[in-house]
Amino acid sequence: MRSLFFVLFLISIGQVAEAAPGDLFNVLAERTEAARRPAFDACGEAGKKEFVSSVAESWYLWYEELAQVDPEDFDTAQAYLDALTAPLAPDGRDPGFSYLTDQAADDAQGSTGAYVGFGFSYGFDSQNRFLFSDVLQGGPAGDAKLQRGNEVLAIDMGAGYETIDELSERQATISEIFGGNEAGLERSFRIRQDQSVVEVTLAKRELDTPPLATEPLLLERPGNSPVGYLNLRSFILTANEALSDATRLFRDAGVTDLVIDLRYNGGGLVSVADRMLDLLGGLVATNQDSWSIVHNAKHSDEDFGAYFAEFPDSMKPLRIAFITTGGTASASELVINSLSPHIEVVLIGEDTLGKAVGQYAFDQDRWSAKWSTCDTRLRLIAFQIVNGEGNGEYYNGLVSSGGFTLCPAVDDLSRNFGDPDEASLNAALGWLNNGFCSANTTSSASTRARRMDEKASARSEWHLTQLPDAPFGLSPWVQ
Repeated sequence: MRSLFFVLFLISIGQVAEAAPGDLFNVLAERTEAARRPAFDACGEAGKKEFVSSVAESWYLWYEELAQVDPEDFDTAQAYLDALTAPLAPDGRDPGFSYLTDQAADDAQGSTGAYVGFGFSYGFDSQNRFLFSDVLQGGPAGDAKLQRGNEVLAIDMGAGYETIDELSERQATISEIFGGNEAGLERSFRIRQDQSVVEVTLAKRELDTPPLATEPLLLERPGNSPVGYLNLRSFILTANEALSDATRLFRDAGVTDLVIDLRYNGGGLVSVADRMLDLLGGLVATNQDSWSIVHNAKHSDEDFGAYFAEFPDSMKPLRIAFITTGGTASASELVINSLSPHIEVVLIGEDTLGKAVGQYAFDQDRWSAKWSTCDTRLRLIAFQIVNGEGNGEYYNGLVSSGGFTLCPAVDDLSRNFGDPDEASLNAALGWLNNGFCSANTTSSASTRARRMDEKASARSEWHLTQLPDAPFGLSPWVQ
């Protein structure tokens, strides 16, 4: 009876009946240990890493240059993805543009720019003052009448106000100062507004980003048609109607010279950029090639392009001054690069980031049936973007690539968007009125170096002043 038991048991676990007793106990031990291990989670980090590897080997633009690394060496799929694409970071081709997110968050960000926060972004000026650089209309900060240029003097995180210098001295972190993405989380701010000091308490909530930072403006100039001013925050779906309204306003006012402010615009949807190109170039370059998308050799049959089309609200600008910084990227650069063969353009401020590539959204649940319950989305660099003349590869910025004129100017945080005395807008108006850069500007390299030196002088050890801009997704400067 014992022999029959062993035979049946061994067959039930897939082993041959002739196994020796010692082998049997080894098999039993191995099976017992295996039973104790957690089951493979298809939607967990291991499943995500398998998903990343499968997509990248097929679709990554430079798949032949991916690092040869073992996914088991990394705790998270994002860390594994970063390691895979690390060889493409030093020359600016993919310094973190490929990333993992989830479908709901990504959809919200692309359609309305939604996120949970206080509704402001901030920066440090040449005097190392902590200033609001942008305040969203209809957000907690906007409802409290805060605005660009207001100085933050102190922040209360629940234990009393601490000055910015005190926060710097104890190396307070972003997560400590502003908290997590939790609706209802409160912080109190002591603010200098003009000559007054006020204290306000803000509570985070889910926000939709208004596509325009201010209403489109007509800046009058004696003896000439007005200059149209447009400040676009992001290429999100809600921008389409706003862009059409703006170009119709400019066209009806006889505008031929534009200032388009993209200083904080890190990109967004290519479809919205295409609409903007048709509104600005549809009459100037009707039916001519606008831009093209180029994939790797495995997917070259997926390459496609667009042409300039006339819309009912299209206008016919002669010159455009684009205000840019190192945070201007992706779809912003696509628009500038695609218009440059047809309209006289100049860059005002600083060179752009240099994101000449784009990501597709690869969803884990659609990639394979075994991941049908997973909601991970991989934003992977899968194509490069060129203009109608085939020019692209501006991986270190449009100006650095050649072919673009830059009039250097500082981002004057002390003045509101649309103020003709704001340094960048003033330089743009000078170029439009005179046809050349103002004599008092300096080279972009020296301007950027001076600003970095100024930033480093007072709080050189506080990481909050040294964080890099992140124009793709939400920047750490956005709260």
